[in-house]
Amino acid sequence: MSFPFLLSRIFHYYLYRLVVLLFAPISLSLSLKLSTFSLYKSLLKEERENSISETLRSVFEISHHPIQRKECLTCWGKGKVMSSLSRELVFLILQFLDEEKFKESVHRLEHESGFFFNMRYFEELVTNGEWDDVEKYLSGFTKVDDNRYSMKIFFEIQKQKYLEALDKKDRSKAVEILVKDLKVFSAFNEELFKEITQLLTLENFRDNEQLSKYGDTKSARGIMLGELKKLIEANPLFREKLTFPSLKNSRLRTLINQSLNWQHQLCKNPKPNPDIKTLFIDHSCGQSQPNGARAPSPVTTSLMGGVPKPAGFPPLGAHGPFQAAPAPLPTGWMGNPAGMAHPSASTGPIGFSPINTSAMLKRPRTPPPTNNPAVDYQTADSEHVFKRTRAFGMSDEVNHMPGNILPIGYSGQNHGQTSSSYSSDDLPKAVVMNLNQGSMVLCMDFHPMQQILLLVGTISGEIMIWDLGSREKLVQKDFKVWDLGVCSMPLQASLTNDNTTSVNCVTWSPDGTLFGVAYSRHIVQIYSYHGGDDLRNHLEIEAHGGNVNDLAFSYPNKQLCIVTCGDDRLIKVWDAVTGAKQYTFEGHEAPVYCVCPHFKENIQFIFSTATDGNIKAWLYDNIGSRVDYDAPGHSPTTMAYSTDGTRLFSCGTNKEGESFLVEWNESEGAVKRTYNGLGKRAMGFVQFDTTKNRFLAAGDESVVKFWDMDGVNLLTTTDAEGGLPASPCIRFNKEGILLAVSTNENGIKILANQDGVRLLRTMENRSFDASRVASASVMKGQTSTMPAFGAPNTPAGPMERVPPMPSMVMMSGESRNLADRQRIGDEAMEKSRMWKVTEISEPSQCRSSRLPDDTSSAMRVTRLIYTNSGVAVLALAANAVHKLWKWQRNDRNSTGKATASVLPQLWQPVSGILMTNDVGDTTNPEEAVACFALSKNDSYVMSASGGKISLFNMMTFKTMTTFMPPPPAATFLVFHPQDNNIIAIGMDDSSIQIYNVRVDEVKTKLKGHHKRITGLAFSNLLNVLVSSGADSQLCVWSTDAWEKQTSKQLQIPGGRVPAAHGDTRVQFHQDQTHLLVVHESQIAIFEAPKLECLKQWGPREASGAITHATYSCDSQSIYVTFEDGSIDILTASTLRLRCRISSTAYLPTNPNSRVYPLVIAAHPSEPNQFAVGLTDGGVCIIEPLESEGKWGGSPAVEGGVGPSATTGGGVANTTDQTQR
Repeated sequence: MSFPFLLSRIFHYYLYRLVVLLFAPISLSLSLKLSTFSLYKSLLKEERENSISETLRSVFEISHHPIQRKECLTCWGKGKVMSSLSRELVFLILQFLDEEKFKESVHRLEHESGFFFNMRYFEELVTNGEWDDVEKYLSGFTKVDDNRYSMKIFFEIQKQKYLEALDKKDRSKAVEILVKDLKVFSAFNEELFKEITQLLTLENFRDNEQLSKYGDTKSARGIMLGELKKLIEANPLFREKLTFPSLKNSRLRTLINQSLNWQHQLCKNPKPNPDIKTLFIDHSCGQSQPNGARAPSPVTTSLMGGVPKPAGFPPLGAHGPFQAAPAPLPTGWMGNPAGMAHPSASTGPIGFSPINTSAMLKRPRTPPPTNNPAVDYQTADSEHVFKRTRAFGMSDEVNHMPGNILPIGYSGQNHGQTSSSYSSDDLPKAVVMNLNQGSMVLCMDFHPMQQILLLVGTISGEIMIWDLGSREKLVQKDFKVWDLGVCSMPLQASLTNDNTTSVNCVTWSPDGTLFGVAYSRHIVQIYSYHGGDDLRNHLEIEAHGGNVNDLAFSYPNKQLCIVTCGDDRLIKVWDAVTGAKQYTFEGHEAPVYCVCPHFKENIQFIFSTATDGNIKAWLYDNIGSRVDYDAPGHSPTTMAYSTDGTRLFSCGTNKEGESFLVEWNESEGAVKRTYNGLGKRAMGFVQFDTTKNRFLAAGDESVVKFWDMDGVNLLTTTDAEGGLPASPCIRFNKEGILLAVSTNENGIKILANQDGVRLLRTMENRSFDASRVASASVMKGQTSTMPAFGAPNTPAGPMERVPPMPSMVMMSGESRNLADRQRIGDEAMEKSRMWKVTEISEPSQCRSSRLPDDTSSAMRVTRLIYTNSGVAVLALAANAVHKLWKWQRNDRNSTGKATASVLPQLWQPVSGILMTNDVGDTTNPEEAVACFALSKNDSYVMSASGGKISLFNMMTFKTMTTFMPPPPAATFLVFHPQDNNIIAIGMDDSSIQIYNVRVDEVKTKLKGHHKRITGLAFSNLLNVLVSSGADSQLCVWSTDAWEKQTSKQLQIPGGRVPAAHGDTRVQFHQDQTHLLVVHESQIAIFEAPKLECLKQWGPREASGAITHATYSCDSQSIYVTFEDGSIDILTASTLRLRCRISSTAYLPTNPNSRVYPLVIAAHPSEPNQFAVGLTDGGVCIIEPLESEGKWGGSPAVEGGVGPSATTGGGVANTTDQTQR
């Protein structure tokens, strides 16, 4: 043994003895328990977690809906008392600081307020080893002795610091950490502290067996960080502090602008363009003072407290109990620019309009989305979540109509969170087909519902509709004036001399029943589309003098309108039904190039851009423009919103050939971000589009260029295999999975990503389903927003023609509406073809997996649901116990969503508790009716199994509260879609209770059934609640006054005797108008609110009774389960059987047991995936093979007689039955 080594050993020995003598008794224990499991087990001998009594009121007021309250709440673990609105003000300030890049201030306020724990910032600190900052930041939320989770968090950090010091051979630092930081834990486990101290005696702590696998510092920090995140998420002190509320961009600035609007509304003689120079004093239009200083307005005296309101001016906006009155542009763009292209916000808000007191005082319907911006932390513009804003013509403000609702949505960027999970690989860049157009393509637009239909306009005046699934040109129309005799003389003269014209713009209406064409010759033509090649003339309007440059649909005052602009420097608004001119906006000094209608904060407005680069904004009134700015480079500019309607972009090319792609800061009216990478050209204009709320694309330099919205540099490009013009025309479909690009050879290339390829493969040889368009039209007829097309004797401006055509929406005098005619057409077409039903009877013919369950319970599954995120499945068994399976993100499952290819984990919290419902005095819990409902953010589940209703935390499985003890017992639960504070509860005494959880009271009781309630479904669109009961009756209730509108008895097919307590379930289609009704004897489609039965379908006798059914997430399929274990898949629009899955395909063969599905649930974003809950307690996930991509086949031999679903009365049988 060398002498230096001996000295080193002696030194370490005496160092160890010194530390032990100072801080702990001597111990010779050699078993070092430093693994995570052993550490956690030995750290605390008993759990010291504080018991926090949480009531239903606190859960929903504090966690979900912290607005409209003056009560105080206590910040858990902080002892601070702040009003609820003050808490929200902190969030607004955090957002403001984050947007202004005051990063240090952001994190300091997070720490000092303790309202939001920024996990991303915490991860950065830990990864970089900034331990002092880590502990300081944590101290704002918890202390080491608060509870066992906090103690474990701090111990892990100190242990890592200690090991890193040892790894660096810094013995003095290690001793310091041991003495100052780790010594505190010796009070809880003295033996463990001794064993940690012994590491000082080792030359390399990895010589210890327990630490032999300790890697480098980076990997060790990564492993520890994963453990810390789990502890933080489980720690009750961090509850509701890990998610930042989803706020609209620049929300604080918007509120200030609204305040200035309110002050201006109080002015005795308001000026049209007030000059506001400071926020330090109140505004007035008086001439004596710069900003009109005066005594503080009672409206703005106190931002946070309960303030007195002047008569006639109740509070506006999201925090007030009244409906917001129309106010000028909520974007906050300022008036009177100070002579520069992009002035700052300091110039004050733009022009104001007189307040409509009656509209303000009118009570809203069941609270609209804007009244509940904090519910489940959805965005305040929640109506925009399912929108697809288009750059050319598609109005964002009308995309809330049923034809535009999709089962997907893309969240906006949140403070402290990543904005999207998409990568550049999600962009459609693979060329999948070429279409020969015949002449140069100038404009394109995808159908908003049938996303494989492409509308095209050309330089020669042609319009075409392509079906990309079959690669067929469904429709082609050459330019032709429908009635030349009523045209103006200048137009007649120009057409006589030269009849050539080009198409400047084509665009679909939001529901896809109409499309508009803007021509280079004065004219706009509106067509109605009925599917296939059925295209009918609807309106022809001589809209402008010269070119009509752009066209868009908008929806002011719940009336579908057409917005046009032209070379005559005017913007005009037309009634989409009659063609009557409603508004003319003038003020541009050059031809108007683009119009962009939008809807925000209950305000409809229009942006317009001119060829001289001037940008203006208009409300639907006659006051004039509210905004007057210049686009970058004074270029003719096209404007478009992001998918969720919260971010505004523009792209333009000036006379010098310079192109500018920018994002605007709406609150300031200034350019927020300029994107790099556009080239310079001698002629032409760059065309651009947005997709997935994440990407921008532009056709430039013979390629398609892509940008991430949050970056400024070019993300990627594609040349689409060559052949593109210098500035190709481009257009995404709504989901952003297909991209149409014009070519040099007068053609179109279709680019796709993997989802797009799958969509095209699914839709091959499948014709356009016009009934889906018809449904939206019928809905509009019922809601009286559009009278019958072709209404006579209606003035329509200078030119308006409505050629004779069958009405799309019939009035009361007609005996048959569009749905009737379309249904007959569908059935006639279907009967001319033999339908091939796909039979799946072998496990190799589909993908299925039974979810792992190591519990001893084999109780039948009574309720089943996917979480809204699609990453977990929740089941409720007959013994009142819930089970939750979660999928993890890994190499085999990159999305982390539910799939049959990867098994999930049966998840339980560390505490090991189960979510178990109260069963009350029920003698046999298995006989009780179970029900549950999941909150929108998957945080809470409300559930009942014959006893009290329980509210569970989905993360900790803790029972937050129980309420409503029986009798009567709850039998069905559903959250109001727009207000998580309102719950409809069906009871076993046949009543329905509308319960307000915020005030903990039953708002009203609805009585109309004779037996227990078995189903409830809300329709946002119709403002109704539909209920179903064991009495086989359907009832429609108004959600405005909670009054019964109509009811209907379900017709039971002859020869069938319904069960005494059989369930009747209801579920709304995506269009929120058509209603799926499920009974053991049939599947039926009704139309709300009149409850007209459109279709019925009955099973074959061999299958037994129907046990359950549900729509797929896109409402295109219906999954039906039976007592014999089989599963039928129907086409939703026709109720035609498409595929049958035998029980042998997903269940093991066992002649001694009768196992079948009781419930079925559809995946929230995968249309072809579903889960079934079985009588033996199991849950199975079922999907088609990856090679198939979908369920079922297509029509086969022509001329055969296929099965059909009947309309109105009878139930389908015969042919369909024999093919089972």
